[in-house]
Amino acid sequence: MEVREPAVAYNSRQYTIEEYLEMENASEDKHEYYKGEIFAMSGAKLAHNEITSNTFVEIGRILKGKPCRPYGSDLRIHIPANTLFTYPDISIICGEPETRNNDEMNALNPTVIIEVLSPSTKNYDRGQKFMLYRNIPTLKEYILIDSTTIHVEAFAINAAGNWELKEFKSIKDTLSMSAIQVTIGLADIYERVKLAEMATE
Repeated sequence: MEVREPAVAYNSRQYTIEEYLEMENASEDKHEYYKGEIFAMSGAKLAHNEITSNTFVEIGRILKGKPCRPYGSDLRIHIPANTLFTYPDISIICGEPETRNNDEMNALNPTVIIEVLSPSTKNYDRGQKFMLYRNIPTLKEYILIDSTTIHVEAFAINAAGNWELKEFKSIKDTLSMSAIQVTIGLADIYERVKLAEMATE
């Protein structure tokens, strides 16, 4: 899903978390919430959906029978430290999911978050959203996959507690997510995806 930046869905006043959740649970559309404001989300283009599907299927296959499990964009993630409620393209939770007030709807403890970038969302996903995600105590890796060209940015916490970036720009490259012990080739991520630019080297 894509956030329509900077479209505020309900801009007449500030909303409480309880008001947002009541409206969101009754809505057919998805919205983000941040510090009293509610932001509309829109559907994604074909390439975005294909990349998300390819990545989800491969990760799910590798993690089958293991303690970590991938979830799609219907899973809402909440970050109490900064109030954000959002719907990542893929969230991977290890162990039992923890939810806000045990409501089984607003997950708190993802280990890995994967966002598929679109032209309208890439600055937000790389910038402010990543800053907000860093307030999740359990988060170990943050993966950004471009939907217009072959480019994966993999952020991971190192031994010193700092975020390090590795970039992959070739269809021959392999992405490793050590926090969940998953290795996936970019050829699998971009399988059958028609991109404006195709990098082969």
